[in-house]
Amino acid sequence: MEVLTETWWSAAIGREKSVEVVLPAGYSPTEPPYPVLYLLHGFGGNRTTWLQCARLPDEVDAGRLILVLPESGRSWFINDARGRRYEDHLIGEVVGRIDARFNTVASRGGRGVGGFSMGGAAALFQALRHGEVFSVVCSTGGAFEAPLREGDPYERFRGDRELAMPTVRDHERVWGPVGSAVRRRYDPYRLIRERDPRHPLGIYLDVGLDDYDRMISMNRRTRAALAEGGVPHEYRERPGGHDWAFVDAGLPHLFAFARDHLASA
Repeated sequence: MEVLTETWWSAAIGREKSVEVVLPAGYSPTEPPYPVLYLLHGFGGNRTTWLQCARLPDEVDAGRLILVLPESGRSWFINDARGRRYEDHLIGEVVGRIDARFNTVASRGGRGVGGFSMGGAAALFQALRHGEVFSVVCSTGGAFEAPLREGDPYERFRGDRELAMPTVRDHERVWGPVGSAVRRRYDPYRLIRERDPRHPLGIYLDVGLDDYDRMISMNRRTRAALAEGGVPHEYRERPGGHDWAFVDAGLPHLFAFARDHLASA
């Protein structure tokens, strides 16, 4: 694989922003075009987190996918309560930039979005809000109920140095107070109920059986909401916790799902 960094002035963010682009072995700038999978990082990560923490090379080269790794820091890839417009950046700037610069399937059928933890939740939010842009969403350990969170349900885990979960202050800086317009906008259950049926999605969700109880429960509730709404999806619970070992173990299946559901021409 080959990794490139694309940098440009972001009008949505108001400063230069970069994304990492992972090209599969043998990438050609001519036909046929390549489907694209946008992979979103977790809370506190950045555009290099997937490269540093996950075992990607074999999966990328086997899948004939272009990977795009954007970043939003701790802003959940949304237009947040502080006025930071990471959704506008991703949807309105990054996607167009990638299609203009690389040999991509430049339509919803050739685009998927996925992620881990914060990134897994954001992937589902954006796919449901922008079905005209994405046709596939793949979430691993998705923190889907971030817009519904009250208080600090992770307080008792704060001594774990491996844990990267927002404090109440951090959380409300992004989402606003309970009941805010931002929280209502990204409520996953409202998004599922009000999805646009003209844009069907291929949806893949998984969660570790040793993950935090809250994370397992919200993944099960999300699965139930999809089932109740008649939304086709694949859901898996498998051994592992909320960590990159769990992510790595599931990458072959995640990439296979993306390959099977994304258009290649």
